[in-house]
Amino acid sequence: MSDSRVIIFDTTLRDGEQSPGASMSKDEKLRIARVLEKMQVDVIEAGFAIASPGDYEAVKLVADNIKNTKVCSLARALELDIDRAASALKNAVAGRIHTFIATSPIHMKFKLQMRPEQVVERAVSSVKYARNLIDDVEFSLEDASRSELDFMCLIIEKVIDAGARTINIPDTVGYALPQEFALSIANLIQRVPNAHKAVFSVHCHNDLGLAVANSLAAINAGARQVECTINGLGERAGNASLEELAMALHTRREYLQLYTALDHSQIVPASKLVSSITGFPVQPNKAIVGANAFAHESGIHQDGILKHRETYEIMRAEDVGWSTNRLVMGKHSGRAAFRARLEELGSSFNSDAQLNAAFSRFKELADKKHEIVDADLISLVSVTQSSESYEKYQLSSLAVSSQTGEIPLAKVSMVCDGLEQRCEATGGGPVDAVLCAIENIVKSGATQQLYSVNAITSGTDSQGEVTVRLEKNGRIVNGIGADTDIIIASAKAYIHALNLLDAHIEKAHPQV
Repeated sequence: MSDSRVIIFDTTLRDGEQSPGASMSKDEKLRIARVLEKMQVDVIEAGFAIASPGDYEAVKLVADNIKNTKVCSLARALELDIDRAASALKNAVAGRIHTFIATSPIHMKFKLQMRPEQVVERAVSSVKYARNLIDDVEFSLEDASRSELDFMCLIIEKVIDAGARTINIPDTVGYALPQEFALSIANLIQRVPNAHKAVFSVHCHNDLGLAVANSLAAINAGARQVECTINGLGERAGNASLEELAMALHTRREYLQLYTALDHSQIVPASKLVSSITGFPVQPNKAIVGANAFAHESGIHQDGILKHRETYEIMRAEDVGWSTNRLVMGKHSGRAAFRARLEELGSSFNSDAQLNAAFSRFKELADKKHEIVDADLISLVSVTQSSESYEKYQLSSLAVSSQTGEIPLAKVSMVCDGLEQRCEATGGGPVDAVLCAIENIVKSGATQQLYSVNAITSGTDSQGEVTVRLEKNGRIVNGIGADTDIIIASAKAYIHALNLLDAHIEKAHPQV
């Protein structure tokens, strides 16, 4: 591999999932993994196999199906963890075990309650154990940015001798500053005698908003793998954003003299899919993938763009997957054309039943909306795939009365286990009234943690995509619904969440 090549290690499915409420089912993980494979990321960290039966099955499903990208599982420096990771990765075309132990004084003293020499011994024995099970082992020094440099040099030298071929230096708590972090990376590479036998990697959190800056500084100092997530998803304030890192490396390649193997055109589709599955909307002013990332309001800016695009744009929107294509289809369009366009957009169907369900939703939308664009189609597929097979509850009809000075009233009719049930309820607004009526029927006892609305396209006839997050007995699910009527979309999202809860779809937080 060229010394100028930067390895992209995506941990959306592992660290990204650790955002409260962002847990994914194994099928959702596979959908995201397929897009990451299409994007040509180098490594997909599919999960933490020991964390739960659901996480093990998710890692195994991804490893069994992804053929062109290396699949990785996280494991603590424990033989039980490493065995579980190796088992999940058994059928991977290319697999990696990523084992770790904390190395900062505060973590060793208070969390591990181990002496430094014990930590070194555990790290070395774990890497040796993993190397007997798989060829590719990565070792991480948790909380490296608050670890002592001499101790890091010692442990890195020993784990490289033990067989680790990737050494990850995480800024676990987002504490580092760019110049400081770059100096640490440079010192480690210079001082560790066998550093040339391993690839140095970084994994930066965004607690101070510096994850991307720290990652770029580290790459410039000699790191050649960067760990990141789609949309910067992750614990607390998140991780380094894949899209921002990728486009910084691409746009400033003449300065940095570095490159990746990524297909940048898959960035926006991946962002939309992750947002849809997790229920975490992308803020409009988010770099690269935000709705306003390539929008120009100022008259001066618009004039400059019209005269010469590069006056105010350093990237082309189409290069990262934004599309101005409009699908000229309506209620008379056929199933074949519908399927063909979705395949062009990178969406596929697992079965004819799934295609038929999505096509039926397309026909319904075509009756309501004059112009259907690509974003509408992507949403249709996402909602269809996320709703498939979870159908204890179905919405039959709803009516809402809302006027100034009056309390909104909702009348809802639902099918529950094949029986029609009806209820009326009032609420603080029309959506609240509808959701109260649904809850009065099903009596789920779930707590609503999130309600969010995202317009799929511009215009008052846009579909609204609603996410409702419910929690019950420690389980968190995200229900998704889309419709040109926000109230109907809200009802669909709430019912989808209820079906997920009832079906006991495994979406527990990986560290519970």
